[in-house]
Amino acid sequence: MPAALFDLAVNRAAAALRGAGPGQPERALAVWHARTRFARRVSLGAVRSALESRPAEGDWHWAGGAQGRWIPGRAPFP
Repeated sequence: MPAALFDLAVNRAAAALRGAGPGQPERALAVWHARTRFARRVSLGAVRSALESRPAEGDWHWAGGAQGRWIPGRAPFP
């Protein structure tokens, strides 16, 4: 899988969780994954794993594919 596709999936999942509120993040993530075009190419478990390591404060975006990391600031594209 291309690194850019994984980055996009993680960043969009993070945005979906921010918009979902504090209720049930697992359910919101599962609903997002089921509705996204990434579902067949990016595993929900891999996305979840990346999201678990996201710093709590400030703007961050994922970069570097499946072996990437969180970078301070907003993603260069949504």
